[in-house]
Amino acid sequence: MAKKTNQHEILLEAKGLYKTYTQTSGFFVRKTRTIKALNNVSLSIKKGQTLAVVGESGSGKSTLARSLLQLQAIDEGSLRFKGRDMTSLNKVDSKALKRSIQMVFQDPYASLNPRMKIEEILEEGLVIHDLGDKKNRLKKIRDMIKKVGLSVNDLNKYPHQFSGGQRQRIGIARALIVDPELVICDEPVSALDVSIQAQILLLLKELQQEFNLSYLFISHDLRVVRHMADEIIVMHQGRIVEQGQTKKVYEKPKANYTRELLNAIPGKHFKFKLS
Repeated sequence: MAKKTNQHEILLEAKGLYKTYTQTSGFFVRKTRTIKALNNVSLSIKKGQTLAVVGESGSGKSTLARSLLQLQAIDEGSLRFKGRDMTSLNKVDSKALKRSIQMVFQDPYASLNPRMKIEEILEEGLVIHDLGDKKNRLKKIRDMIKKVGLSVNDLNKYPHQFSGGQRQRIGIARALIVDPELVICDEPVSALDVSIQAQILLLLKELQQEFNLSYLFISHDLRVVRHMADEIIVMHQGRIVEQGQTKKVYEKPKANYTRELLNAIPGKHFKFKLS
């Protein structure tokens, strides 16, 4: 059962993030240009809520996710988790932070070790973070696999024996088994059939309610995030061009780029005018 919490409590806060890359092109004449992957990006994720980051490929979504996971360093800006500077933690606190922030990947098959049984995959995080003895770990693994809609018998199988949707359920179980507070969902349903997408989205919402999770939900598809997110950030070329409550962004978009994304949704009965 989810713990009661202050829904206005800020779990993660980023201010003024900058990240640039240098790209070299040309064969005979080499040219270099600087790409601003993150250009003054600021956001906050509240406890128990979902913040969606939407944009096309190259908008800076993945760079933002890697920066929040501290898989890459930012050039400038501040990152704070529960009020603490994420960039200046000691080894022990850094390990605790990695447990608190987990990720569900876009490609569930590529993210699972094909040589490991599902039980081993789920146990790995528990071992890394010293969570329980063998008996308690096994109990937790069995409980978690059932929570994501799979069977205890599935623990003795390998990733290739499952469908894409089932593998994503395993990926979700792996992320949640170490009891994180924030889960970064990087295009978690884009590699799945449309018929399976709704099942995974519903599962994520149910687990969020049960475990009082916060989600950073990354997607190129505004249609997907409409029913998932409390707030939306729209990114374009490394910048935030629109930010607000999901309903307001969807019904009264302010930025031209947001209108273009909404107009591209199949089956919409009206189109937004571009100024």
